[in-house]
Amino acid sequence: MAVCARLCGVGPSRGCRRRQPRGGPAEAAAADSEPDTDPEEERIEAGAAAAAGAPGGRGAGPQSAARCSLLELPPELLVEIFASLPGTDLPSLARVCTRFRRILHTDTIWRRRCREVLHRYRHILGLWQPDIGPYGGLLNVVVDGLFIIGWMYLPPHDPHVDDPMRFKPLFRVHLMERKSATVECMYGHRGPHNGHIQIVKKDEFSTKCNQTDHHRMSGGRQEEFRTWLREEWGRTLEDIFHEHMQELILMKFIYTSQYDNCLTYRRIYLPPSHPDDLIRPGLFKGTYGSHGLEIVMLSFHGKRARGTKITGDPNIPAGQQTVEIDLRHRIQLPDVESLRNFSELSRLVLDVRERLRQEQQQESGLEDGGAGGRQSPREPQQGPAPPGAELPAEKVGEAGGAEAAGAQPGQGQPFVLPVGVSSRSEDYPRTCRMCFYGTGLIAGHGFTSPERTPGVFILFDEDRFGFIWLELKSFSLYSRVQATFRNAEAPSPQAFEEMLKNIQSLTS
Repeated sequence: MAVCARLCGVGPSRGCRRRQPRGGPAEAAAADSEPDTDPEEERIEAGAAAAAGAPGGRGAGPQSAARCSLLELPPELLVEIFASLPGTDLPSLARVCTRFRRILHTDTIWRRRCREVLHRYRHILGLWQPDIGPYGGLLNVVVDGLFIIGWMYLPPHDPHVDDPMRFKPLFRVHLMERKSATVECMYGHRGPHNGHIQIVKKDEFSTKCNQTDHHRMSGGRQEEFRTWLREEWGRTLEDIFHEHMQELILMKFIYTSQYDNCLTYRRIYLPPSHPDDLIRPGLFKGTYGSHGLEIVMLSFHGKRARGTKITGDPNIPAGQQTVEIDLRHRIQLPDVESLRNFSELSRLVLDVRERLRQEQQQESGLEDGGAGGRQSPREPQQGPAPPGAELPAEKVGEAGGAEAAGAQPGQGQPFVLPVGVSSRSEDYPRTCRMCFYGTGLIAGHGFTSPERTPGVFILFDEDRFGFIWLELKSFSLYSRVQATFRNAEAPSPQAFEEMLKNIQSLTS
C-alpha cells in the first residue's frame, strides 16, 4: 500500500486540476514515477487521520461525518474500494479527478483483478520472445491504465543505433467485466478486433487473431508490403530493391503469416547485475551488416561476457550467442596511426588466440595426468605486458576506465576503425575505455556451417560497446536500450541461465 500512497497523492479535494493524456509504455512509466509532494494532499490525509482517531475531532459527531468527502479517504482505503467495484465503473471513476486516475493507473488494483477476475492472464506480465522463425523479437506485457497491453519493441531505423526504440501494440486485454475479459488483436491498420490468448504454461502463451481480414489492406499485398517497409525500415521499396529484396520478401511473409494464425511467446528475463560487472548488463541495439539493427542481451558469467540475440536474421537466428568476450585477456590497442592498419590489429588478436590455444593444451595435459600429475599451473610472468598481452583475471575488475586502457586519468584511449573495416554507421565513438579478446558467431544462410571467429570487444562507455569481426572485416556498434521493463527480473541466477539455454535450444 505504500506504493499507492506514493503514487496517488495529487490535487486538492475540489477535483482534477488537469487531464493526463494517454500514451505508450514510456508515458505510463513516467506518470508512475512522479513524486508525491502536494501539501494539500498531506493536509487532507492528516485531517482524515485525526477524524478517525482523535477524541473530539471533526469525525466525532454525525454532522461532521456527513460532510466527509470520498476524496478525503486515505489512498489505501480508496484502493480497497476501487478493487471491489465492477470493471465497467472504473472508466467513469478515472474521469472524476487526477487522484482517482492516478490510483487506477497503478498495478495494485489490476494485479488483484488479474488474480480474481483475470486469473487466466496472471502470468503474462513481463518480457517475452515471440517465435517468428529466426527473427525472434521483444514483447513487453504491461498494465496500462484500464488494459493489459502487449507492446512489441522494435529497433530504431537502420543505422541510427542511438535512437530510442520504437514500439507498437499487438494485443490488449480489457479489464472491464467482473467475471469475464475481452481480448483484442491490435495488429493491422483497421483498428482493434477480436482475438484470443491461450496460456500454454507459466512461461509460455500464444495469441490468435479471430478476424484476420482486419490485417488486410484495401490495396492488397503490394500496399501492405510498401507500408511495412516504410514503418519497419523507414525507407521505400525503390531505395532497397537491389540490396535486400529477397530477404525482405521472406521476412514479410513470415511476419504476416505468423500473425495471421497463431503466435507463441516464451518468457525471457533481464540479466542479473553484480557489483564487479564490467558495465551494467541489459539489452542493447546493434548493427549487423546488411541485416540492419538487432537486439542483443549482454550478460556476465564470471570471467566471460556473452551477447545473446533477442532478434535474429536468416544467418544467425534469435536465441544464439552472437559474441563471447574473454575478460581475462585484454588487448592493448596501438596508437591511432598503427590502428588504421588492419594487419596490425589482426596480428594482435591472432597472437592472443594462439596464446589461448596453448593454455588450453596445457590445461588438457594437466587433466590427462590425473590425480598423480606432477605438473601445476604456471603463474603468469611478471613485468610489463606488451601490446596485445592478456590482463590477469584478478586485475580486470581493478582496471577501470581510461587508466585500464593505458590513457591518462580522466581521458579515453583514442580509437579509430582500421582501413577496410566496414561499418553501417560512421558515427561511432572516437575514444574507448578498454578492449578484450572475443569471438563472434558467423554462419551461412539458414544457420549453415556456424563457426566462432576471433574479434575485438571495444568498451566505449557505460551504454555503448562495439565488436570487430576479424574474418568479416566488419564492425558492429551496440547502444543500450534505455526503456524500463517491469516484471522482468529473474527469480534466481539459475533461472536466468536456464532461460538462456531454452531460447538457444529452439534454434540449435
